[in-house]
Amino acid sequence: MLIKSLLSYLFTAQNQHGLHSPFVYDLYSKTIRKDNSEPVFESILGVRTAMFGSRRSIQITDFGAGSKVNQATVRDVRDIARHSEKPPRLGRLFYRLIQRFEHKTIFDLGTSLGLTTLYLASANDSSRVITFEGCPQTAAIANANFEQLNLKNIETVIGNIDKTLPQQVADCEAIDFAFFDANHRYEPTIRYFETCLEKAHEGSLFVFDDIHWSHEMEAAWQVIKAHPSVTVTIDLLWVGLVFFKKTQPKQDFTLRFGLW
Repeated sequence: MLIKSLLSYLFTAQNQHGLHSPFVYDLYSKTIRKDNSEPVFESILGVRTAMFGSRRSIQITDFGAGSKVNQATVRDVRDIARHSEKPPRLGRLFYRLIQRFEHKTIFDLGTSLGLTTLYLASANDSSRVITFEGCPQTAAIANANFEQLNLKNIETVIGNIDKTLPQQVADCEAIDFAFFDANHRYEPTIRYFETCLEKAHEGSLFVFDDIHWSHEMEAAWQVIKAHPSVTVTIDLLWVGLVFFKKTQPKQDFTLRFGLW
């Protein structure tokens, strides 16, 4: 993460006090900050513990920006988990957001080992989660994790997302929730955003991972915020939330959100 961005966030991030948007105030106080405990979270943590302890090695196929820590083509599963998987609190946040807005069609751009996908799919049994992974061996481990929790609402799309995403978007009626975690570079991030935007609607929520990960991601975040279809954005440092509600004035918020 860029140090300048972290310092800026620490100085500018708000809590619910002083929020003049009723929509954002309610969302922040009742959903973003209000963490909760669900029985399924223990099961997901069990899978997470197994991944973090796995010494199994797999061959990596990487179409994205890659890891800043490990560029090896053969990696231990535990190293992938340590450097690629999101903290549980982010997964719980996504779970709460999907439940709050009753999202049904969910796009997960970047499966990895599937730990975040487990939160997305568990939030709504009647949802359809389409998750995209470029690496076949990583996808196989993720699919095994989905089976372990007996989740039947996940479809794993394997291959280069540059080719698989447009077809999946064309085949769906609408995208209710999308998590962008596939390629942490400017041009692909904007391209994936614009591709999914074709099926966004009033109730859609797009979540962008690592918006301050690099100068390219920060530039992409600024372009997304300025897009005419976007009304409300919320910068939580680790992720950015994007809404398309036409009833809301165009506003950008930076709000406090700790991972632990």
